[in-house]
Amino acid sequence: MCLPSYTLNHDAVTNAKRLIDARHYVVRSRWQSVQPRARDQNAFLKAHSWEEYAAWHLGLTEGATEETKARYAFVYGDFHRLHRMGLIACHYRAAEWRHKEIELAAHELLQYLDRKLA
Repeated sequence: MCLPSYTLNHDAVTNAKRLIDARHYVVRSRWQSVQPRARDQNAFLKAHSWEEYAAWHLGLTEGATEETKARYAFVYGDFHRLHRMGLIACHYRAAEWRHKEIELAAHELLQYLDRKLA
């Protein structure tokens, strides 16, 4: 089984920090219920640019075509707010599949959020 490779989307890290600083986050949520589904992604893309869409994803899929949903991975919010559980899901999934750069970025963002909450 060949797993995709990802690079860190630095713009998404910057966007996540901006959302945290602006207090646009949800501390407790059921991520499986609020994570964007295909219809949510399509609706967002009808009203926003690919650049804005990319800013919600910590990972960029290597080899995937630009401006396709396949290019973007590890979503951490609902396109309105960052979700703490979204960061935890990104961290867990990246750790599980050994995508170290994404794992560490998600961990650092989680720590950044938790410091702001303290």
